[in-house]
Amino acid sequence: MASNTEENYLKALFQITIESGSKIEAGTNEIAAHLGVKPATVNDMLKKLKAKKLIQYEKYGKSSLTKSGKKIAIEVVRKHRLWETFLFQKLAFSWDEVHVVAEQLEHIQSKKLIDKLDAFLDYPAFDPHGDTIPNAKGELAITVKKTLLEEKIGHQCKMIGVKDNSAAFLQYVNKLGLSINQTIKVISRQPFDDLIEIEVNKKINSISPKFAENIIIECKECMIK
Repeated sequence: MASNTEENYLKALFQITIESGSKIEAGTNEIAAHLGVKPATVNDMLKKLKAKKLIQYEKYGKSSLTKSGKKIAIEVVRKHRLWETFLFQKLAFSWDEVHVVAEQLEHIQSKKLIDKLDAFLDYPAFDPHGDTIPNAKGELAITVKKTLLEEKIGHQCKMIGVKDNSAAFLQYVNKLGLSINQTIKVISRQPFDDLIEIEVNKKINSISPKFAENIIIECKECMIK
C-alpha cells in the first residue's frame, strides 16, 4: 500500500504525462514544479517509488509509471474527482473550495465507500472543473484539450473545464461570470500585448493570454461541418 505522499507523487506523474496526452515521461523539475517542492525532495521519493516498482526511474533521468503505479494513480484521481463532485453538488461547496478538501479525502482506502459514492452521484463523467472522472474499472477517456488562447477571433465556444484549479484562479473566473458550459465569444486580440477581448453574457472583458491558456473550451464553429 502506498502512503499518502507516495499517492500524491503518482497522481502528479499521471497528470503530467498520461493524462496530458502528450508524453509518457516526466523530469524531476517538472514533478517538483507540479507539487511545489524542491527537486532534491522529488529525487528521494522517486527512489522509494522505484523500489516499490511503482515507477521506472534512473538517476538524473525521467520517470514513468509502471502498470501498478498507474493503477494507484487512477484510483486516487477517481476518488479526488468524485469527492469534488459530491462537495459541489450535495454540500454546496463552491468550485474554488472543493479541491483542497478533496486533496484530504482522496486518500480514503475504502473501495466500498467510493463505489457507493459513485453510485450515489449517479456515476458522473466529469467533476465541477470539467475534468473526466475515471470509472470503477480504472478507465479514463483522454481527450485533446483546446484552450481559449487557441480560439479564433469571431468564433463562439463553450467553456468545458479549467487547467488551473487554484482558488485564486477560480475566484477570478467567477468574477468574470464564467462557468462550465458558458458560451464565450472571442471579440479581438490586441497586437501590442496580446490582451484578448471576450464576450460573456453580453458583457465585454479583457483577459490575459495566461488566463486564456487555462480555460478549456469546445469550439462550436469547429463542430459544425
